Amino acid sequence: MQISERVVKALADGRPVVALESTVFSRLGLPAPAGAEARRRAYDAVMDEGAVPALTVVLNGAARVGVDDDELPAVHSADRKVGERDLAVAVTQRWPAAATTVSASLALAAAAGIAVFATGGIGGVHRDFSETGDESADLLALARHPVVTVCAGAKSFLDLARTLERLETLGVPVVGLDTDKGEFPAFWSRRSGLPVPHQVATPHEAAGVVRAARALGWTGGVLVVTPVPQSDEVPAEELVPIIDAALADAAGAGVAGGAVTPFVIDRIAAAAGGRTVAANLALVEHNAAVAAAIAAALATPASPT
Repeated sequence: MQISERVVKALADGRPVVALESTVFSRLGLPAPAGAEARRRAYDAVMDEGAVPALTVVLNGAARVGVDDDELPAVHSADRKVGERDLAVAVTQRWPAAATTVSASLALAAAAGIAVFATGGIGGVHRDFSETGDESADLLALARHPVVTVCAGAKSFLDLARTLERLETLGVPVVGLDTDKGEFPAFWSRRSGLPVPHQVATPHEAAGVVRAARALGWTGGVLVVTPVPQSDEVPAEELVPIIDAALADAAGAGVAGGAVTPFVIDRIAAAAGGRTVAANLALVEHNAAVAAAIAAALATPASPT
């Protein structure tokens, strides 16, 4: 693993650092040039809060935490994804450019000593789980690694109820920040119809939950969910038929495993006239800002009680 000098120095100085996944910034997550725009907006949001962005990716056979500006084109054009289970293979076989998923990003962030990670939406339990057993490795990574994850909930086309149940089974604390009517956000949509387990009022309070979890012996992650800004939301009721059609297309084309998510996202973006892409850009930026605020709170010594 290679950690950039800027990230190493920030960690050594006790400055807030936010890890970022690279899949959402690549053509595997968003159509070009939206990926590059999402990356720029996420970086700006992190730095505006006084934190340092640490982009995770595999480049030329090295697992990277933090990249130089001249390496960003390779990130945006990455044509394969790497999950946590794939990292060792990617390094051994010297993959030229592979975008990290949530699970790989969490593993690299934890190894680098980064406490907070921002993404768009996590993976979860797929709707056809009873037939396929398809469940994202993101969930186990959330439970395994001592990193705070900030996201806009789970991808809208997943089984969100089962995803929340699985997070409960894994013991992952799930808290909502600025949630709409106390509901778990559904990625492009602010509401899912499912209650978020707990709510906090501010990033500072979210940091307090993390500190308390550590003091009580919890060595895994904490999930902070915050909805897409209202002005950029695509309401869930509008997406239901679009999602159903995209999932049917995936099944008809024999798409399975890790290929399902990019296939379905592309189909939904086309059917929604690009509105989901605009929502994705907005939620990535918002999540990065919230993550940076939490990282800043965690970097500040807690007040004595």
